[in-house]
Amino acid sequence: MAGLFVTFEGVEGCGKTTQAELLRQSLEQEGHRVVFTREPGGTDVGERIRDVLLDTRLSGMEPITELFLYLASRAQHVKELIRPALTGGAIVISDRFADASLAYQGAGRDIGELKVKRLNEMATFNLVPDYTLLLDVPAEVGLERTLKRVGGEARQDRIEKEKLDFHARVRIGYLLLAEKEPDRIAVLDGTRNKDELAREILSRVKRVLEERKTRH
Repeated sequence: MAGLFVTFEGVEGCGKTTQAELLRQSLEQEGHRVVFTREPGGTDVGERIRDVLLDTRLSGMEPITELFLYLASRAQHVKELIRPALTGGAIVISDRFADASLAYQGAGRDIGELKVKRLNEMATFNLVPDYTLLLDVPAEVGLERTLKRVGGEARQDRIEKEKLDFHARVRIGYLLLAEKEPDRIAVLDGTRNKDELAREILSRVKRVLEERKTRH
């Protein structure tokens, strides 16, 4: 049976990286084969692109340039890592995927959802996650968390340094995506207790796995 593709999304500081890692640990403890990855990154090419995208010295980067760099990383990611892992029957957990470009570049940079969606289809080779967990927190809460995590403004990356209104647009972009695809995207309150949230996420993913078994 083909694998399961699970993605985590949300604004900076929403807790998605922590929850993605907790899900990986839980699934592996239950005997599942899990491939854990992230965007931008996941491959040697993608990690080099990540360095460019997050470099604070490149604050003048054009939004379209930014978008194409994310797309380039994504194309390599799908071809080299995600698709082969799914074909091999693994559960792939990715810390961000194509929805991030719709929210960050489509909404945050105001490039537009339709343009980004068309380019995403090319970069993903039409791969869509089976299930997406959107951890929702107010943009200001996420930024406060990020500041604490990295140790101050001087240590924020290029995206984290964007103004609050940018991050607020990203959050709205994510929530609008979830409204359009409620069967795929589950919106969870990212301000909840970490362990309580992790238990719900595990329960939801196990339910998706069971549903797939019954269909096959």
